[in-house]
Amino acid sequence: MMWSNFFLQEEGRRRGAAGRRRAHKSGRMTPEREGKIKLALLLTSVGATLAVLAVGTEFWVELNTYRDNGSAVCDAAHLGLWKVCSKRLWQADVPASRDTCGPAELPGEANCTYFKFFTTGENARIFQRSTKKEVNVAAAVIAVLGLVVMALGCLCIIMVLSKGAEFLLRVGAVCFGLSGLLLLVSLEVFRHSVHALLRRVGPEPPPAPALTYEYSWSLGCGVGAGLVLILGGGCFLLLTLPPWPWGSLCPRPGPRAT
Repeated sequence: MMWSNFFLQEEGRRRGAAGRRRAHKSGRMTPEREGKIKLALLLTSVGATLAVLAVGTEFWVELNTYRDNGSAVCDAAHLGLWKVCSKRLWQADVPASRDTCGPAELPGEANCTYFKFFTTGENARIFQRSTKKEVNVAAAVIAVLGLVVMALGCLCIIMVLSKGAEFLLRVGAVCFGLSGLLLLVSLEVFRHSVHALLRRVGPEPPPAPALTYEYSWSLGCGVGAGLVLILGGGCFLLLTLPPWPWGSLCPRPGPRAT
């Protein structure tokens, strides 16, 4: 019984090695390897969806005025990489636990405009404060560059699965890791643009109101997208490594003796 079990294990190993050699010679991947690549691609597709959602929406940060203004309404705003939306909210709709106006998702009179520095080069005015266009443009350009690199990574992995060009697997891994890093850098640059906006108070009347700020869900999507894309790039990079170090650590169990 012991010798029969040994011969069964050896036969299984020979068949598996022969199948891998045939797949390598014919240029096709084994079903197991193809499944791992598809699983990593599914992970990166989640990151890609979050990245597009973050870059395309304007709920990166909310700017809120204080409620004690002696009026039935209060002002709030939310902005992203491309545009700003100022809103006039009713005090009765604002939660009683808040000292400031908001959240910006509350119904109210909204006015959304795209930033002029992408077209005419002018700084935007938000609550008597001026944006620092160089920092805002840098954040937008870095985010778009991250999306372009992410699209190149997706194209590389599609070529790997459809054409069997496994040499593109390492290129795709680098693209996904770089796109996630660029998104995180864009978030940091945007954070600096928010601080610059709060400091750039204009001297002309009326006086600028006191503001508070809080980061919103679009920025959370950007953080999640960057981390998921870096993780997906790491998974693709692991798939390009030779299998022998991992095989010794995770040996396959042989068939049980009966």
